[in-house]
Amino acid sequence: MNSTTAIRQKVAVVIFEDASRDLARAYRGLMTAVEFLEAGDDITVVYDGSGVDTLAAASASDHQLHPLVEKLRSVTLGACGFCAKAHGVVEPITAGGWPLLGDYKGHASMRRLVVEGYQILTF
Repeated sequence: MNSTTAIRQKVAVVIFEDASRDLARAYRGLMTAVEFLEAGDDITVVYDGSGVDTLAAASASDHQLHPLVEKLRSVTLGACGFCAKAHGVVEPITAGGWPLLGDYKGHASMRRLVVEGYQILTF
C-alpha cells in the first residue's frame, strides 16, 4: 500500500495572496489544490484577504492562472464577500460565477472549515 494514497485527506486551500504582487505564491497554492484534487482527496478552495484580487483577475480568460482557477471551480467554496467589497472586486468575481462568502460577520468563516474537519493550508 502506498502511504501517499492510503488515506483520503480533507484539505482547504486558502489563497490570501494577490497574484499581481506574488504570482508564484498564488500559483503554488492553486497547484497544491490541484494536486489534492487529482489524488481524489476532499479539497476545497477559498479566496480571502488580498486573494480576492487573484480570483477577480484570474476569472478573465486571458489571465495565466485562469486554467487553474477553472480546473478548481467544482471545489471552490468562493471568495470572502467582505474582502471583495473592500478591494472593489465584487463585479468581476460575481460575473465569473463565483459565490461571495459571508458566513461570519460578512467574512468567509475559517472556523466553519475547521469544524467540518478541513486541514487549512494558506498561500
